[in-house]
Amino acid sequence: MGRKLFYDGKLSRDGSIACASCHQQFAAFTSFDHDFSHGFNNSFTTRNAPGLFNLAWMPALHWDGGINHIEVQPLAPLTAPNEMAESLENVLKKIAADTAYKRLFKAAFGDAGINSQRMLKALAQFTGSIQSYNTRYDKVKRGEASFTISEQYGYNVFKANCNACHTEPLFTDNSFRNNGLTLHPTLMDMGRMKVTGRPADSLKFKVPGLRNVALTAPYMHDGRLYTLSQVVEHYRNKINNTQPTIDSLLKNKITISNQERVDLISFLYTLTDEEMMHDKRYSAPQVDTGILSKHLH
Repeated sequence: MGRKLFYDGKLSRDGSIACASCHQQFAAFTSFDHDFSHGFNNSFTTRNAPGLFNLAWMPALHWDGGINHIEVQPLAPLTAPNEMAESLENVLKKIAADTAYKRLFKAAFGDAGINSQRMLKALAQFTGSIQSYNTRYDKVKRGEASFTISEQYGYNVFKANCNACHTEPLFTDNSFRNNGLTLHPTLMDMGRMKVTGRPADSLKFKVPGLRNVALTAPYMHDGRLYTLSQVVEHYRNKINNTQPTIDSLLKNKITISNQERVDLISFLYTLTDEEMMHDKRYSAPQVDTGILSKHLH
């Protein structure tokens, strides 16, 4: 049922936008090749869509950590005027009028009652089930594969320069840091400070997980960088270390050679989970009532 909701345009005002519109499976549940996603009435979001996988291990969601529970997360995009632009009341009315949902709610909860708590729980059960754990990196760690020479050198570079923030195995420590990006002149996005109101949190954004990073371009909270090479170059030469809240680990930038940059990117490609990208459990349901048919007879 959560999967059906995730792919259903009924959750948006005009029926044209589903959760999956901005979180596409083939792009590791991000918006493919878009810095900002398209929302209702041809409007745009103001941050780059993060990948929706391994959410069960994230204590805070969104780039600023403004959501701290997976079950309430959908409320933000659902009600945002530049995203799905709908109200919870209207969504419940629309899905209550769908007989397929009545059968699915009964199968999942024991009766056909449709309410916000059940709907959000079902969505959370689906998004929380999306897991990435079968990359080449994982297979190497399990002794099922080996790195190439370049990948191994890149892994060494990663552990020496990146692992403090992008901690294995999730490749994030779930913290909020200022990584030296200049303030976007139009968005004026102050990051975590918008949530906490603390000047010490100015320009701090959540450290993103690097799993499937080769598939999730463009990068950073505002999608300003389009290649992994540009990302690495930012940390080598373009960090604005004059900002008061710059992370202490980045004040002196990251010193790696051109060859080390090539090897590092080679390693980052080993974090791609092809199995997750093609797992039919996470794909759009082909038949509305077929998901739980075995439970209905």
